[in-house]
Amino acid sequence: MDWLNRMNNAMDYIESNLTKDISYDKAAKMACCSTYHFQRMFSFITDIPLSEYIRRRRLTLAAFELQTSNIKVIEVALKYGYKSPEAFTRAFKNLHGVMPISVRNKGVALKAYPRMTFSISIKGDIEMDYRIEQKDSFEVFGVYETISKKMDEAFVEVPQFCRKCDEDKVVDHMNDLLERRHDAMLHSALFDYTDTTFKYMICYHVPEGVEIPEEYSRLKVPALTWAIFPDSKCDLQKIWKRIFTEWFPTSGYEEIEGPEFEMYFGFANNSSGEIWIPVRKKV
Repeated sequence: MDWLNRMNNAMDYIESNLTKDISYDKAAKMACCSTYHFQRMFSFITDIPLSEYIRRRRLTLAAFELQTSNIKVIEVALKYGYKSPEAFTRAFKNLHGVMPISVRNKGVALKAYPRMTFSISIKGDIEMDYRIEQKDSFEVFGVYETISKKMDEAFVEVPQFCRKCDEDKVVDHMNDLLERRHDAMLHSALFDYTDTTFKYMICYHVPEGVEIPEEYSRLKVPALTWAIFPDSKCDLQKIWKRIFTEWFPTSGYEEIEGPEFEMYFGFANNSSGEIWIPVRKKV
């Protein structure tokens, strides 16, 4: 498959440049997609951010070199992109659990993170509903929390944030402002992605003629083309994974930078949902 070849070419580039500066733009170009989409797709497919994968690979190779040669710690630190032995030592101990100078001791336990490659997996036995829609600009308001991009951590932190909003009556207050029932579902926006985090906002459309209190944040969304994935069971965590591992590789679309949404409809005991992702056709 062309997609597999492109992704593995990008991984070849990353692997051959672990002792040099790695250009995310160049890796994304080899995968024939935007830099933003490449990083997002990598994170969803592998469950770790691209920056974290590169860090783990560099520290894995550093441990091998220290264990099998007489190279000095400072030389290894500089070789793998660390500006000081202290920074390298902190990173090394965080990953391996031991100091770099200890790796030559007999019986020391280390961690080895292997090189990733992409291979075909037979999927697609369950259809995915989607639609492509162009929408005008709109604005939402709400409260947000900064969340880890690591999928296992995000799937813990997001529910914790939602529970806290319930406990603090934030959802009730927003529904009061909107003149809706307290158990009416609100939406969620995912935006301001960095290498390690993103912001998750519980939100709703700014209604006409209603003054939004200053305690709430506002997010302006430009006119965009959206790929929209509905789910009547509201099990959106599973849908997220399938979008990036099954839909994007063969769809002819790529994600563009911008907010994403989990749109929830109905009431707490009877709801459905949609995932909205801004996209464009691949050139």
